[in-house]
Amino acid sequence: MRPSEYVDTDRYPIADGGPARDALIDRLREDITSDGCAVLKGFIRPERIAELVEECDAVAVHGHRNFNRTNPYFTQDRPDLPAHHPLRRFYDRSNAFVPADHFGQGSILREIYEWPPFAPFIQAALGEDQFHRYADPLADVIVNTAEEGNGFPWHFDTNNYTVTLAIQNAEVGGDFEYSPYVRTPLDENYTGVQAVLDGHSDTIRTLQLEPGDLQIFKGRYSLHRVTPLAGHRMRYVAIFSYVEEPGMVGSPERTAQLYGRVLPIHVERAGLRADALVD
Repeated sequence: MRPSEYVDTDRYPIADGGPARDALIDRLREDITSDGCAVLKGFIRPERIAELVEECDAVAVHGHRNFNRTNPYFTQDRPDLPAHHPLRRFYDRSNAFVPADHFGQGSILREIYEWPPFAPFIQAALGEDQFHRYADPLADVIVNTAEEGNGFPWHFDTNNYTVTLAIQNAEVGGDFEYSPYVRTPLDENYTGVQAVLDGHSDTIRTLQLEPGDLQIFKGRYSLHRVTPLAGHRMRYVAIFSYVEEPGMVGSPERTAQLYGRVLPIHVERAGLRADALVD
């Protein structure tokens, strides 16, 4: 298959070097700078979405289902801190991730992720000098699956840049809510995070993504969640991950939580992040 058969290159000429691509990148960069988020509506051709649903249906059984309580940082409790502190705010989390090693040769999603024009386009939209595919063999191309009663509480991403593709929505729920740039690489801003968790912040925004929409999101700095789902239809969202430093992988603790297993590479590279943010 050719990724251009799936991506609406007439609407989004990401492989071209002309003024239309430049104008698109300028628009996306402005959205990301101001909002931490940009959306390309109908990035995937409508007539090809069913094939992506079929791919997700085929691997959904391999999703690691995890039902637990987590704080926004996926870390352990801190009894030395006040009970209202964000590090001590734990919420039910219930959904599943299909690890990247189930999207190998022949995967449409991996073909899009590894399509030569794709990463440079995302990098240009982000305006980043340092930009690399995620080296994590369990997490570079994954699918989040969620069913009735599932959701994803407020959290920060491990990766600086997350690119998501909506493939199938639940019948009810699944809205994407976020508070852009609530923290920075130098400031956790626990006061601002607490306001979001308490529902007292006017920075919270809501997106209703449709199948085929591509989202570019700075989730390491923007607190975000997915609202609970209802109905019989499964929600599928593909996640393409990129990072600032080459060779970066997830922490062993968080990898075990999300994928149910840890590989030697996660242990070997633990603690090598360039920033000092709480994960």
